[in-house]
Amino acid sequence: MAPRPPRRRRRLAPALSTLSILLAATLLPDPASATASHTSPASPASAEAPEAAAAPVDYSLSLDPARTGPAIENSMYGVFFEDINHAADGGLYAELVQNRSFEYDRADNAAYSPMTAWTPTATGGASGTAEVVDDDGRLNERNRRYLRLNLDATDPAAGFGVSNSGYASGISVRQGETYDFSVWARTDRPQGTPLTIGLREGSGQTALAAPLRMTVRSDRWTRYTGTLTAGATSAAGRLVVTAGGAGTVRLDMVSLFPRETYRGRPNGLRKDLAEKIAALKPGFLRFPGGCLVNTGSHQAYEAPNWERRRSYQWKDTIGPVEQRATNANFWGYNQSYGLGYFEYFQFAKDIGAMPLPVVPALVTGCGQNRATDDPALLRRHIQDTLDLIEFANGPATSPWGAKRAAMGHAKPFGLTHVAVGNEENLPDEYFARFTEFRKAIEAKHPEITVVGNSGPDDTGRTFDRLWQLNRAAGVELVDEHYYNSPQWFLQNNARYDSYDRNGPKVFLGEYASLDNRFSNALAEAAYMTGLERNADVVKLASYAPLLASTHSSQWRPDMIWFDNQKSWGSTSYETQKLFMTNVGDHVVPSEASPTPATVAPIGGAVGLSTWATSAAYDDVTVTAKDGRTLFGDDFSGTDGQWTKAAGRGSWAVENGAYVQSDATAENTLVTAGDPAWQDYDLQVKATKRSGREGFLIAFGVKDTGNHYWWNLGGWGNTRSAVEKSVGGAKETMVEHATTIENGRAYDVRIQVRGRQVTLFLDGKEWGGFTDDKVAEPFRQVVTRDETTGELIVKVVNAQEAPARTRIDLGAATRISSPRARLTTLQGDPNAENTSTAQPIRPERSTFDGVERAFTYTFPAHSVTFMRIKTAGPPRH
Repeated sequence: MAPRPPRRRRRLAPALSTLSILLAATLLPDPASATASHTSPASPASAEAPEAAAAPVDYSLSLDPARTGPAIENSMYGVFFEDINHAADGGLYAELVQNRSFEYDRADNAAYSPMTAWTPTATGGASGTAEVVDDDGRLNERNRRYLRLNLDATDPAAGFGVSNSGYASGISVRQGETYDFSVWARTDRPQGTPLTIGLREGSGQTALAAPLRMTVRSDRWTRYTGTLTAGATSAAGRLVVTAGGAGTVRLDMVSLFPRETYRGRPNGLRKDLAEKIAALKPGFLRFPGGCLVNTGSHQAYEAPNWERRRSYQWKDTIGPVEQRATNANFWGYNQSYGLGYFEYFQFAKDIGAMPLPVVPALVTGCGQNRATDDPALLRRHIQDTLDLIEFANGPATSPWGAKRAAMGHAKPFGLTHVAVGNEENLPDEYFARFTEFRKAIEAKHPEITVVGNSGPDDTGRTFDRLWQLNRAAGVELVDEHYYNSPQWFLQNNARYDSYDRNGPKVFLGEYASLDNRFSNALAEAAYMTGLERNADVVKLASYAPLLASTHSSQWRPDMIWFDNQKSWGSTSYETQKLFMTNVGDHVVPSEASPTPATVAPIGGAVGLSTWATSAAYDDVTVTAKDGRTLFGDDFSGTDGQWTKAAGRGSWAVENGAYVQSDATAENTLVTAGDPAWQDYDLQVKATKRSGREGFLIAFGVKDTGNHYWWNLGGWGNTRSAVEKSVGGAKETMVEHATTIENGRAYDVRIQVRGRQVTLFLDGKEWGGFTDDKVAEPFRQVVTRDETTGELIVKVVNAQEAPARTRIDLGAATRISSPRARLTTLQGDPNAENTSTAQPIRPERSTFDGVERAFTYTFPAHSVTFMRIKTAGPPRH
């Protein structure tokens, strides 16, 4: 997972409007289409529609079963796991103790200290001190800190120690369940030091389990274990560890695991989250990222520097957990590496998924955009990747295969793919290093597919250049990533129709529509019909991100949400699950009629903005295409014509110009004019005064989340582009390498005609685009399940009107039963699944009217999978 530079991708939820509003931006139903051209019986779903429901729109869907479309591989749909939103520590990784090894640091998060989540505590009047130490007395070199308790108690029944608050609201326990405690400890008392371990409510007054008692008997680090059984259920527990007597006791790796992990594995996974992932039946597991793979230093965690902010280096994450390194997570917290490469491989095997690891390419992405020019370090990382393949696939007698076997898995894991890099924004620098990785891997392991990528977006200079390089080099599989508005997904169903069938195949490693409402899931489902139709090009696809804690999330949308006690699938989880568990073996060619529509012109007010930059604007004019002046402001007076729509920045009229003076403020949009304006020219003089970027000129403004803007000198003043924002989600319409100079006045003109936009900079045409794609709400694909002999008709109706559809199965289809099995997702487009209610869930039913040609009405705002039993292969 990698963000674009800050403006392009935000990890917070945009305020999206309903899907019907989004459709209205480019799709206006033809009034004539509201009346039916023929009558037909309504399906049970449509018969239950309220009287006020929109009139059905008529469609046709025709199959050509005599032809065979692309085969769909079992691995087509998978999952992408990245430790974002506390997906690992505090999430899938079942450890309940936060900061168990006292390694938290300000390098991870400015609010952290080695005692984060720990609080000194005393019983029976005991006293003492608790301090985190990094000295030669440590447990091991790569996990360097430990807790020293200096005890001063005369009463042997008294105790001094620490309590741990766990993650989020606290340590979650359930009545009657068993929890495994362990700690590494040593004492300077020859007679030993007694430890008491308890579970208490957050207030500390109520015991949640009978205490566990043990004695530390040596001044050598030793692991002590025991069990606690919860006598009550709580999501706000505290683990309390106290020591009795006097002297000094040292503690490290204080751990508490539920006994019941996924498949009962030690150092295991939270059962409910793992089961929800397994229920998707994913064909592959991409891991461990994402931004945390290729950001930070590429140096090792070793003396003398002990670099804390490192790229994800797999060797740090294997072996005994107490010997694994620690690292700062790109997303603003610590990662313990308790969930490491061995656990990822094991989880992939457990859920029947192909493992697909991602290794750093020594070019950082995610806004860092630095290439490491160190040949020796590059050779080391390449060798690490070769060692990774041996760790996964080598015999137990090989050096790295032996390490895998020592961890409990003697047989190889069967690795077939390795991805190098993630969303690098320096295409030539990345590809030069990728080529070295690929050359070395293919020389030693020709059976391994080496996966390249195409940068952080669905279009643009980086995307085009990387595709050019991948294509020229004959790379087998190229990873694409994009996060866009629901409208984009409805408009771009045909994206892969025009891809070269003889070129590299596509791995759609990350994609999502930017929110968790059902309208987003509908748009994603509509897009997935295009992925399946192009299964000969799109070989792998995974929604992202996978997991998110409600208590700490850096990105929305997400597929599965969780708190300390519960987990639930988002609306997108339900659509993904429906597709992933009903794939079929090959596509059956089909064609559907489009929604009758006309395309509305671009319309809206105008605006000015900045991003981490101070800029001055002057002489703003808006002129209609017939020459009439619609608006003018030379800022000789006040700024009374402007609305501070974003409510950010420091705007004021200064010396006859409109100045935004705060060079740190982001997204400072001010607007003027009529949202109904169409066919106009916007002219303005713009001058950058200071800051990291350039300036932004907005047009077609409906509100702060729905507009176009010309971003001149964006992305750290490295390039310029027009971006379209729908519900806060942006996509690039046109892009060039233009940068902006400080102190220079630029003449900017934007000409809007219908849906055609032409841009002029200093009197010269800079570029243009036509935004005339239709957000088609009715999408379908048909596949055949050879095992069951069923046709799977998959229809998405992402609009307010039911879709009354004449379905022609084709003369070659032999139907064995008039009864079809249906699975339907239907609901309010603004609906969200939450911890307390999941309004979007699959509904199963049957339809008894299947013939060679029949009519079925697909409900408004729905995804419907119709399984039709056939009597064998079609007649040819």
